[in-house]
Amino acid sequence: MHLVNPIKQCLKSATPTVGCWLTLASPAVAELIAHCGFDWVVIDAEHGPSDTQDLAAQLRAIDAAAFKGARAAGAVRVTANDPSLVKRAMDCGAQTIVFPNVNSAADARAAVASMLFPLHDEGGVRGVAGMVRAGAYGLDSRYVKSANNQACAIVLIESVEGVANVDAIAQVEGVDCLFIGTADLSASMGLLGQTRHDKVKAAVEKVLMGARMHSKAVGIFATSVEEARQYREKGVTFIALHSDVGWLTKGAMDALDALDPKNNTRLIIEKFR
Repeated sequence: MHLVNPIKQCLKSATPTVGCWLTLASPAVAELIAHCGFDWVVIDAEHGPSDTQDLAAQLRAIDAAAFKGARAAGAVRVTANDPSLVKRAMDCGAQTIVFPNVNSAADARAAVASMLFPLHDEGGVRGVAGMVRAGAYGLDSRYVKSANNQACAIVLIESVEGVANVDAIAQVEGVDCLFIGTADLSASMGLLGQTRHDKVKAAVEKVLMGARMHSKAVGIFATSVEEARQYREKGVTFIALHSDVGWLTKGAMDALDALDPKNNTRLIIEKFR
């Protein structure tokens, strides 16, 4: 955990950052990836097997890497835009939450509210508990009063409806970043798996335009360095450079192919897709 949330700082200052998605629910993998030089890592509790205890263990591992000099900050993608899930992730120590399926300004406002304690007139609905990991188990007397300032909301635009409402979503106070989910977006357009289709690209451009209009950062998942460079040239500052699973499978298969060019693993995999 950080006294000042570095992810939020970078998003507000439009500083380009690179992160990695964590889907294996492994504290060892989280710590390893954090040591690799990424600016942030997102623990995926939507599509990965992570439960609340897994989140806490991985956040501890990321903090352990930071103690040894790694700069990566941890974030959590929750299973749904649900205050009970957000509360548990934040109690575990997450300051940055990635919200799936944000399709309207109302969805975005609910996401922001779920991260905030009900202090002053900020509209927060987060349940208050100081004796949790995020509050040093009750030993950090500053935590409850300072947590709202460091809360960082990243909302996923990943549907036709979300793209249509991007201007309204971008205007919601407290939304720090619009993250474009091209996989689900392509599916919602009837183009499942065609994330580079011209219609999907046009939708991405619309999100970029809406974000620029309202001075909001944009994030996206890149499956290659070349793709990441292309997005960066378009002004995307929050880029996920693949995932723990992606790097593990790519490294293993590339090594096997290099050692044995006749290795037919890729052909076997393609056959059963």
